[in-house]
Amino acid sequence: MNELLELRNVTKKYLRRTALDGVSLSVETGKTCLLLGPNGSGKTTTMKLIAGLSRPTSGEVLFDGSPIGAATKAHIAYMPTENYFYNYMKIKDIGRYYADFFTDFDPREFERQLVAMELDREDNIRQLSSGMAAKLRLALALSRDAKLMMFDEPLNGVDIVTRAQTIDAILAGRREGRTMLISTHLVDELEDVVDYTVFLKKGKLVMAGDKREICAGRTLKELYLEVYGHASAEGATTGEEASDRA
Repeated sequence: MNELLELRNVTKKYLRRTALDGVSLSVETGKTCLLLGPNGSGKTTTMKLIAGLSRPTSGEVLFDGSPIGAATKAHIAYMPTENYFYNYMKIKDIGRYYADFFTDFDPREFERQLVAMELDREDNIRQLSSGMAAKLRLALALSRDAKLMMFDEPLNGVDIVTRAQTIDAILAGRREGRTMLISTHLVDELEDVVDYTVFLKKGKLVMAGDKREICAGRTLKELYLEVYGHASAEGATTGEEASDRA
């Protein structure tokens, strides 16, 4: 087994709140992995630990056998849920910033992504709607040649057309040897594109494994409803909940 990503008994606490509680899992190279769970499950915390934006309280996170650090960041592209741009900047300025910061950033691919996302490189960040800002974050992530691509709630808060564009763009970014990690509530829309699933609930790992094996003849949505209950899951599967902040 060629494991690209491994969490070993990882716990993350914020003061008295435990965001992750003893989570251990591994993801093989080249898999498209779905990170599932309602708000507060620990999805965003997991991604931030992998991206090196936060450190575990205990346990360790390994990327390609090495602890998360400056060296691993060069191989991990991360699309967060929140905007991190300065309002005075233009879209083209963000592209230049990424080109200076990441050696694997391809300016030509970025220009191609902007055209596909219908974004104008001359637009000011302050002019962007939430949906347009989400498409810009996606374009930036997909313009890197990273071994691990992470997308935190990429379908949340966008219209149906943008949602379809986002799914198509992520699928186009898949290639041999590249691992994709996607967190979402919208299990219906990604049912057919993933081959590995991770279920988190209140910071604990419920189950993880090959989608076909753990679904055992059920749809991913049916399993989601079994794990989390209909009351908490119905809104999530239709995209009505806010993004996970834990």
